Amino acid sequence: MTASLPLAASHALITGGGSGIGAAIARALGGAGAAVTLVGRRADPLAKLAASLPRALAVCADVTDQDQLAGAFTQASAAFGAPGIVIVNAGAAETATLERTTPEQWRRMMAINLDAVFLTAQAALPGLRAAAHGRLIVIASTAGVRGYAYTSAYVAAKHGAVGLVRALALELARTSVTVNAVCPGFTDTEIVSGAVANIVAKTGRSAADALGELTRHNPQGRLIDPDEVAQAVLWLCAPASRSVTGQTIMIAGGEVM
Repeated sequence: MTASLPLAASHALITGGGSGIGAAIARALGGAGAAVTLVGRRADPLAKLAASLPRALAVCADVTDQDQLAGAFTQASAAFGAPGIVIVNAGAAETATLERTTPEQWRRMMAINLDAVFLTAQAALPGLRAAAHGRLIVIASTAGVRGYAYTSAYVAAKHGAVGLVRALALELARTSVTVNAVCPGFTDTEIVSGAVANIVAKTGRSAADALGELTRHNPQGRLIDPDEVAQAVLWLCAPASRSVTGQTIMIAGGEVM
């Protein structure tokens, strides 16, 4: 580990860090020198990824549970000091028309996509304020700034997450902490694979047709690569990005919002 690495003195905590976008972010920040704490519910992917990084800790926790989340921050701080970079990435998507959305489904979407943002931000604030360059980055979605049919609960939660980012950025504007949302379009992850499978199961269409239904939103006609999202996050973590706060950074191939 050398001082020439831009994040050599940093500790980043990433929720939902075991796969997909979270794993890509962990590799990018770890490659830039940061110590990384990976938080999630699945032990095996977390442990496997942590073992591949220079300085990493895997912590199993449900980020919708305040006590478990507090415990994760305690373990992270004991290992590498309080995280000065916190990436709120854990999320999930379920589809249904509004008429068929149950209260239980609504609460699940709010819990993981919005409540967990609030809880993680609260738990992170002391460490972020103490850092030389505190960074809170929420991986939201283009669904945080526009609507998509059949995902009303998910869209509502992501809109809430973006609103929380904008409000908190103003609260912290006179500090060294920046707060931003990165909003990918449909990305090549397990969530999108699940969405394709769901379309196939419900409509009988082919997997290729189902994927085309998702990629049509992107003018480039493709899914976003998780590494593209990770590179945007890496840029936001740099000290030179101190004037970028309260923003929604779209990684969406030109999709019109």
